[in-house]
Parts: sequence; structure tokens; C-alpha cells
Amino acid sequence: QVQLVESGGGLVQPGGSLRLSCAASRVISSYAMDWYRQAPGKQRELVAAIQVGGSTNYADSVKGRFTISRDNAKNTVYLQMNSLKPEDTAVYYCNAHRLWVDVWGQGTQVTVSS
Repeated sequence: QVQLVESGGGLVQPGGSLRLSCAASRVISSYAMDWYRQAPGKQRELVAAIQVGGSTNYADSVKGRFTISRDNAKNTVYLQMNSLKPEDTAVYYCNAHRLWVDVWGQGTQVTVSS
């Protein structure tokens, strides 16, 4: 079964940028890949998704600021986050799914604060 490892989180000032990476242990070309986030006291929410064919969709709160992409040759999915806001502070999780398979990474913390 595929395993996922997120990286790239950290502390950034409002208006700054971060790029998250999700490295998979196996080929992910047949998986739909998502980024979720969970802030303290809130439910986990879908941030961005990229399908096998490359089509993408985003939560309204991040449209125009975040970009999801995938590099199947490197078995990696990225989330480029620009114009970060304090409300983007959360643990960000990578998810891979197809058919009955649903795999999560351990998460990476993103904190947006001055």
C-alpha cells in the first residue's frame, strides 16, 4: 500500500508563501490526490484536489492563492500556497485515493503569524 510523507510546513508571516510536498512510496499516477487541512477545534476540510488526468479544484477560501500540482515521475504532489493568511494556519494532510483505497499522510504544520 502506498505511504505518504508531507513536508514543507513551517512558520510564515502573513502574505508569505510556502510549498508543501507529499512524497509517495509508490507510483501514484492512478490515484486522485488531495490536500486537506485541520485547524484546532475545527473539522478537517478539503483544500485542493487533483485528478488522475490533471484537473483540479479548490476550496473557495484558497482559490487564486493556492495551486496543487503533481509530478508522477517523482511520485510527488505539491501545494503552492501564496498570500498566506492567519486563517490558513492548520495541519495540512495529503490524501491518495482510488477505488477502495484511501491513504493519509501524517500531516505538516503550517502557522501564519507575525
